[in-house]
Amino acid sequence: MKYVIHKSKSRGLGDYGWLKTNYSFSFAEYMNLDRMGFGVLRVLNDDNIAGGKGFGAHSHNNMEIITITLSGGLEHKDNIGNVSISKSGDVQVMSAGSGIVHSEFNAHPDNDLTLLQIWVLPNKMNVMPRYEHRYFDIKTKVNTFHQIICPIDSEGEGIGIYQGAWFQRAILEKDKSLNYSLKKSDNGVYIFVISGQIVINNNLKLKTRDAIAIWKINSVISISAEQDADILLMEVPI
Repeated sequence: MKYVIHKSKSRGLGDYGWLKTNYSFSFAEYMNLDRMGFGVLRVLNDDNIAGGKGFGAHSHNNMEIITITLSGGLEHKDNIGNVSISKSGDVQVMSAGSGIVHSEFNAHPDNDLTLLQIWVLPNKMNVMPRYEHRYFDIKTKVNTFHQIICPIDSEGEGIGIYQGAWFQRAILEKDKSLNYSLKKSDNGVYIFVISGQIVINNNLKLKTRDAIAIWKINSVISISAEQDADILLMEVPI
């Protein structure tokens, strides 16, 4: 097994007044040749958006764009007719494909919006653009994985994307553990700690907003909570 730990303070910083963000990988004005992504995982932005502010209409193509709302409300509009407001526990997926125009705004004028925006390179180009939005009730069943993303042609739980990738989210109570086995043996795993403190394989400690990239995995990955934790595990092709 090979791995690299990305401590929370090592991420790129962006402060645009209305938007405060941390970049796990090179994005916008943050350029780090050692942080160009992890396999097909290209972007992981940790955004805090001020009340009523957001991104005006802009275009994307040939990218799987996954947004996980952590707090507040995210208003999405696009040129294929979708309008939605995502709240905590909601996940939205936009397959940009041959081209889509959308906007994203904080739906509440007085409260901050926090979210994770994740970009995954697709395995199929120029598909018809699509959008899906779903709520996952992760808090009522703790100490287990909730699959929120899966390949679009998979029968598994989760929203489909055009890539052989699986995302799991879990609320893990202190002193509880989970094991994860790869869906595909040559994939890698990127684990992001939304909150709390965990230990990977009994010796690799991660705290809030730390992450670890793991590849060349030849056994299960063990995740133990030293404090109550909220984790996001992303299995992706390397």
